[in-house]
Amino acid sequence: QGVTEGYNGTIFAYGQTGSGKSFTVQGALGPSSQKGIVPRAFEHIFESIQCAENAKFLVRASYLEIYNEDVRDLLAAGTKQRLE
Repeated sequence: QGVTEGYNGTIFAYGQTGSGKSFTVQGALGPSSQKGIVPRAFEHIFESIQCAENAKFLVRASYLEIYNEDVRDLLAAGTKQRLE
């Protein structure tokens, strides 16, 4: 709820390879019961924005991966490129 009040929000998934982080965050195509955290959060944010009156919103999202101390932007065109 704080995101719609102007605070930054973070969804952080941590765990071993193969532990289900991607599924938890993204979910699966198909029934809405299989949606992950991110699609559900976006739905909530945009529903809240639609209901807001006399307010402007700027929504920015980044999707980062930190693996072996390398940071990569998974929404960028070149996802293999490391970030500083």
